[in-house]
Formats: sequence, structure tokens, C-alpha cells
Amino acid sequence: MDVLLSAPILFFALGALIAMAGARTPFPDGFAKGLAAYLLVAIGLKGGVALTGVDAATVLPLLLTAGLVSLTMPVLAFAALRMTVGLDAVNAAAIAAHYGSVSLVTFITMTKLLESQGILFGGHMVAALAIMEGPAIVTGLLLAGATGAAATVGVAAGGAGGTLSLSLGQDGKEVSIKAAIREAAFNSSVLLLIGSLLIGLVIGKTGFAALNGLFVAPWDGALSLFLLEMGCLAATRLREAMTLKLGLIAFGVGMPLLGAGVGLAVASALGLGFGDAALFVTLCASASYIAVPAALSHALPTANPGLSLPLSLGITFPFNILVGIPLYIAVTRAMFT
Repeated sequence: MDVLLSAPILFFALGALIAMAGARTPFPDGFAKGLAAYLLVAIGLKGGVALTGVDAATVLPLLLTAGLVSLTMPVLAFAALRMTVGLDAVNAAAIAAHYGSVSLVTFITMTKLLESQGILFGGHMVAALAIMEGPAIVTGLLLAGATGAAATVGVAAGGAGGTLSLSLGQDGKEVSIKAAIREAAFNSSVLLLIGSLLIGLVIGKTGFAALNGLFVAPWDGALSLFLLEMGCLAATRLREAMTLKLGLIAFGVGMPLLGAGVGLAVASALGLGFGDAALFVTLCASASYIAVPAALSHALPTANPGLSLPLSLGITFPFNILVGIPLYIAVTRAMFT
């Protein structure tokens, strides 16, 4: 109950209520993007500072596993969408990629709630967040190609080893998987996060102390305002999501729970502490609505964003914020403390 009554969650609910009333938050255009950039820099700096003095060999197994989970999670989502929902192959692959990648805002919300309860976690979890952004896109494209329904995967001659590409749709348009990965890995959000992480690693605790007034003290307020805006956006997408088939809506709730279960099993196998385990579970349960849509709009142009975005942003995101995170904390506490 304390988690649900925390300021960020309450502001998220307020934003949703404002949207449901047919109004919108009175912020200028670009305000939410500015807050998002601030939060990216702040979480990156904190993660980098926390990584100072940490033996890389101790965190490498987690980081490698995080990438592997992101690479394989779309296979579970794809199978569920094909077998239980009966969705066509290309749209199933596109949605599956969203659910193999991660949500920055869900991760940040969990870090705030853990901090508010005095629960420690490692800075390497920010690195895990960055690593889990892109691999799912590769799997989604390969799943679309493997079906043979609307895409074929091939290796085009030329260059060192050739170029892996997809031939999509009736026009046979080729899309480079390498280009899609580049777009996901080098979008502004990922670059800002990784860059801030490296800066935090370089300046350490002493350098970061001089920035406390900007990146520590205002953190709670900035996160609350950002979640106010996200609540409004999620409620808008929820209206679109309500027009989806019941099976898809059920998937939007069931898939994060399945992902959380995978995260719990992996965290247990890796012997993670409570805080790290809670964050890893949250990452596995979340779904992307920024990096993946941007990459797939070019790589899978025949996929319908009117399915994937309302599902990830309108169903899964608010479910995780309002229900999932309190649940993940409670279950992880029971298993890891």
C-alpha cells in the first residue's frame, strides 16, 4: 500500500484521470521530453558513480544474461501471440520485439520506490537496462523472416561476410537488420544514458557531489511531473487499446507476469540481492514503447503500430506502474530476503 500511495504513482494516476476527463496536462510542448532527458542523465550518472570500484568480472554474468534474456524473450511472446491470439506473423513478431525490450520509465519508477524504502541496488543495473534495449529487435526481425509469411531472411553478397537483410511484403523491399540495430542502439535516449553512465564512472562520488543540487534534490519532483504526463499519455493510448481484441488485451497483462516469472528465475540462478533482483524482474516484465517502435517503423513497415503501441503503452505500462511494481517488490522480497 505504501508503494501505491507514493507521490510518483499518485501523480501517474492523476495524469490518467485528467486524460479520462477529456482534458490534458497544461505543460508546453517538449516539456515531457525535457524531463525524460533529465531523468536519463540523472539515472546514468548515479549508475556510473555506483559502478566506480566495482570489479567488472562480478557484474559481467548479469550483463551477458540480460542481453540473452532480451534476445530470447520475444520467442515466448511470439508463440503466445500466434497460438493463443491467432495474430498474423509479422504483427506478432513486431509486438514480441516490444516485449523483449524494456521500458526506461518503469525501471526509473522502480528505482525511486526502492530508494524510498532504503533498498540498495547496484549501478550495474543501469548498464543492464541499456543492454536490454536492442537485442529483442533482432529477434523480432528474425521471427518475422522465419515464418516465411511476409518476410524472408537472406544474406546479401558484398562486404565482409555479407549483409543480413529482410525482404518484406509483396514489393520485396530489403531492410538491413544491421541498420535496424544501429537505429535502436544509437538513438538519442540510449546514447544519453550510456554517456551519462560513463561520465558518472569517470567523475566518481567526489565529482558527483558537486552536482547533487541538480541531479539528486530535484529527482523526486521531476519524476512525479514526468509520470503525471505519462499517466495522461497512457490513458490516451488505453482508449485505443480498448478497441483491440480481448485476447490481445489479456496478452498485455499476462506477458509482463510471464516476464516477471522469467526474471525471478534468472535472478535466483544468478544469486542477485533483493534490490538488483527487483530491478531485473521489472526489466523483464516491461515493454518498450520508444526504441522498438522507432526501429521497427523502418525494419517492419508492414506491421501495424496501432496494435503494438496501444498494447505496450496503454495496457502493459499502466499495469506495471499501478499493479506490477508493488507485486514485483512483494514477491521478490518474499523470495530474496
